[in-house]
Amino acid sequence: MRVAVSEGQMVSEGDLIAEIDPRPFQVQLEQAEGQKERDVALLENARLDAERYRILYSQDSIPKQQLDTQIALVKQDEATVKADQAAIDNAKLQLTYTRITSPINGRIGLRQVDPGNIVHAADQNGLAIITQLQPIAVIFSIPQDNVPLVMKKLRAGRRLLVEAWDRDLRNKISTGSLLTIDNQADVTTGTVRFKATFANDDNALFPNQFVNARLLVDVKRGAVLVPATAIQRGPEATFVFVVDEDDTVQTRNVVTGTIEAGMASIDRGLSPGETVVIEGVDKLQHGAKVRPTPAE
Repeated sequence: MRVAVSEGQMVSEGDLIAEIDPRPFQVQLEQAEGQKERDVALLENARLDAERYRILYSQDSIPKQQLDTQIALVKQDEATVKADQAAIDNAKLQLTYTRITSPINGRIGLRQVDPGNIVHAADQNGLAIITQLQPIAVIFSIPQDNVPLVMKKLRAGRRLLVEAWDRDLRNKISTGSLLTIDNQADVTTGTVRFKATFANDDNALFPNQFVNARLLVDVKRGAVLVPATAIQRGPEATFVFVVDEDDTVQTRNVVTGTIEAGMASIDRGLSPGETVVIEGVDKLQHGAKVRPTPAE
């Protein structure tokens, strides 16, 4: 009968979205109310008869069976009135369904129906699609081997920050916090799904948008960092090529920590200020002389 919202409109919980023709349900309600009035009149008459029969029975004017039959009839009429009230309540419920209201705060999508369209309860498409924007959730996965560290922080009551970045990991879109962790790992990928929530006051995040999520679990201070391209992996150890003051190359075994965004942290094996090779490593060997060129 009526669509009360326009495409792209922001709605609040309880706002009217659309109205369905209420007349069939109004007729059902009137029928149920009429049936109840009729049955209430029958019940009142049955109660009056039952009271008369009690008086007559006390005077030994009628048999006990006749009184019992009338009392049973009263109970039947009471049950009938109760069923009539249920029919009235059901008809009123159906009437409320003719006014479709928004269950959440969100944004209306493109129009699904127009006034005059026929709709059915079994239709696959709804009358409108509402997406919640504030707050909004981001679903992402991390390797199952990293889950114990995250769980340890959560059990300690830490609020873990989650950043949403664009597809190229160049621009940070928004910052939120970790909400919960799934209760099982995906056996096909060896990952666990995480859910983060973002206030999204500026509407920077959009429903079904692809983002890269970065979960901040810990902060290492005073860490030694090198470009990730300097890290070389051999059959027995991980190493880097270090250039001495006399431009001689040495092979140095290192223990790497986190590698992220093109940088690697070194837990053991390097000191701050040392020079490492990031290009031309395929031509190097231990003890070789080089003429280093500073990287940009």
